[in-house]
Parts: sequence; structure tokens; C-alpha cells
Amino acid sequence: MPLDHYVTLGRSGLKVSPLCLGAMTFGLDWGWGTDIADAQKIIDAYIEKGGNFIDTANIYTKGHAEKIIGDHVGRDPARRDRLVIATKCTGNLFPGDPNGGGGGRKSLVAAVDESLRRLQTGYIDLLWAHFWDQNSPIDELMRTADDLVRAGKVRYFGLSDHPAWVCASAQYEARLHNWSPVIALQIEYSLRQRTVEGELMPMARELGMGVTPWSPLAGGVLTGKYTRNSRPEEGRSTSSWINPSDRDYRIIDVLVDAAAKIGATPAQVALKWVQDRPGVTSTIIGARTMKQLEDNLAALDVEIPDDLRADLDEVSAQPQAFPHDFINNVKTVVQNGTTINGEHRDVWELAPQNDAERH
Repeated sequence: MPLDHYVTLGRSGLKVSPLCLGAMTFGLDWGWGTDIADAQKIIDAYIEKGGNFIDTANIYTKGHAEKIIGDHVGRDPARRDRLVIATKCTGNLFPGDPNGGGGGRKSLVAAVDESLRRLQTGYIDLLWAHFWDQNSPIDELMRTADDLVRAGKVRYFGLSDHPAWVCASAQYEARLHNWSPVIALQIEYSLRQRTVEGELMPMARELGMGVTPWSPLAGGVLTGKYTRNSRPEEGRSTSSWINPSDRDYRIIDVLVDAAAKIGATPAQVALKWVQDRPGVTSTIIGARTMKQLEDNLAALDVEIPDDLRADLDEVSAQPQAFPHDFINNVKTVVQNGTTINGEHRDVWELAPQNDAERH
């Protein structure tokens, strides 16, 4: 699938590229990342290849990521209007100010105005609530989002990193009051992180939210640079985010082998695996260099054979929270010797086996 074969995001008419350019690394204000000149080149290369979806946040590199986008494309109406620019609110840039972040009306309205100023545009195509603010009512969040849409400052609204039950509650608040709905869900999803398949992914498909996974390469763990024979330098980080676990190395073994068999890089296979998952609309890539961007974009040309996909599915499988494993195990009780939607279950041995046994 080429980058310019666009897909609709969730239950909406918004068309986006199948790979989204993440801008978290734009700017050196956190002590690492991509300088302004290279960030501009990456944006240009992504657009030239047909990409139209750029994702950032108010807090990324202390607001500088938004400004880099604004300086380069936001101030140019001819370029800006062809792009889908997404940014996030709820993150707090103001130490000591309890209303500097979160899901309350005061915070949301101020955050949008500040993002519009940095992005140098009159509207945000997709506004994400970045994190769940447990101290703000969900109806206040959704009513404020609707007001921002009606005011023309925001076109669409999405949720990032919220529990499934909160997302469902938000969507039904919107339906009940005829407010703008949640059209998209941004969550961590990769071969390394599959627990989202229990609640978040089926919820998103049922309620019309297109999924845009973040960190599909698990912070670089799934790029192939770490193997059993090439581990992270000792002391580089004590975080499990960087230091692979035994499970991670099992996944990496299969990933590297699959990539070698089809002539792709491990990163490309890992990206394509995520992009092919049911419910995924546009996967966020976070390229810091032009080489990384080119490698990531080439993932769209990769075809993973069924046998290798099955190997990846098996090695990366994760247990799900109750009741998911239980429900799967009792499908025999529900189907009792029938095939439904292509899935067959044997006869339940404790059921009556004939009319004479049925009371």
C-alpha cells in the first residue's frame, strides 16, 4: 500500500495516510531528538511521498515541536490545508498551575489557543486528549471538545491513552447529547505490547474509533539493533522500555528470522505487522533521521506470508485480563458443535447428547 493510498479515520470522513509522521522528536529541547533543519527535511520528504498526517502534542520538546511544524508548514496556507495536523492537550507546561493541564474546560480551551499560536494555523484537524485526567468529568471533556469543534478551532476529536471504559463512556456522552464523537484512539501497540487487544481494540472497532498505534517499534527494541548477541550497553537505562526481557528476545529472534526470509528489515516487518492488525488505521512512525524515515515508509511494501505472521502472532501472544481467556475457553459451551463466522467448536461433552438426555 503506497503512502498516498489514504484511509478514512474511524467513523468519519477524514482521510489520512496509512503511516502517520510523529513529531515527538522534533527539537533538541529535551536533550535529544532532531534539530530544526533535519526535522524540516523529514517533513518535506514525508509530504513529497504523499503523506498527509502529522501528529504532535503541546508538551513535545516543551512546545517546540509544534512551533517547528508551524514555522515550516503551518504559516503556509497552501501547504497547511493539504495536511491533517493532529496535536494533543491535557499535558501541563506550567509548573505549579493545577489548571495548566488536564481535561477541564479552562485547561482545554487555553491549550488549544496556545497550540494554534505555535502551529500558526486557524484550526487543528484532530485534537487528542493526551492522557486520562481522573480529576475531570468525562462529560466536561466531551462538551468542551464539542464547543471547540463548533467554534471552528478543532475539526475532529480523539482520545489517547485512556482506559476502554472511559472511551466508551465518552462516546456515549457524545451520542446522548449529539456532541462531536470520538473518531480515533491513540494507544501503544506493537509485537511487544498486545494487552490492548483485550479491551481497547474491540471497543474501538465497535464504537467507530480508528486506531493510530504509537511506538510500534517499542522504543527501538523491535528494530533489530538489540539481539541476544548485541544487547544494550550496561547502564544505558534501567528502564524495561530500553532493556529487553526474555520474552522480548524471543520475539526479536522470530522477527529477525522473518525479516531475513522476506528480504526486509526487522523494523519494516514489525511496522507492517501492526499496520495489518484489525482496527488499525494509521500507524505513527517516529523517525529521527532521514534514513529511519525511508526505512519505515518502505514497510508499506512488505508482505508478510501467513506462516511467518502466525509465528509472530504465537511468539508475541500475551494473556489478557479476565474475562477474556475465560470467554474464549467457554466458546464450546456457547457454540456446542457448530461453526459460526468460520470458527468451529466441538460438541460440548457435558451437554445432552440426545433428546432423551434433555430434561
